[in-house]
Amino acid sequence: MPLFGSTFSPKKTPPRKCASLSNLHLLDRSTREIELGLEYGMPTMNLAGQSLKFENGQWVAESGSFTGDRREMQRLRKRNQQLEEENNLLRLKVDILLDMLSETTAESHLMEKELEELKSYSRRRK
Repeated sequence: MPLFGSTFSPKKTPPRKCASLSNLHLLDRSTREIELGLEYGMPTMNLAGQSLKFENGQWVAESGSFTGDRREMQRLRKRNQQLEEENNLLRLKVDILLDMLSETTAESHLMEKELEELKSYSRRRK
């Protein structure tokens, strides 16, 4: 039993009139496509004077729009391959240097351990 009066009871909401007031759902498919612009086509963009379109998950240059020279493209591919080979060589050199460093560190630790053992042995003899 409530202390100050009746229990809380909110007012009921009025029923909704209509789900949609738009008449676009009454139109046929072709009219809807024209009205709403549902035909998007291929996404395209213009980048540095070159027109690209998105096909099968990749950006592809549109035919006839490429203004670059084939020789320039070949030169760039060759330069790219050279840089990749140089990168692989440098990675190999870094791996070799790390191996040499770890080997030298291990030898150093062994020598320190031997030195400590010789010192302790000479102290015991005295």
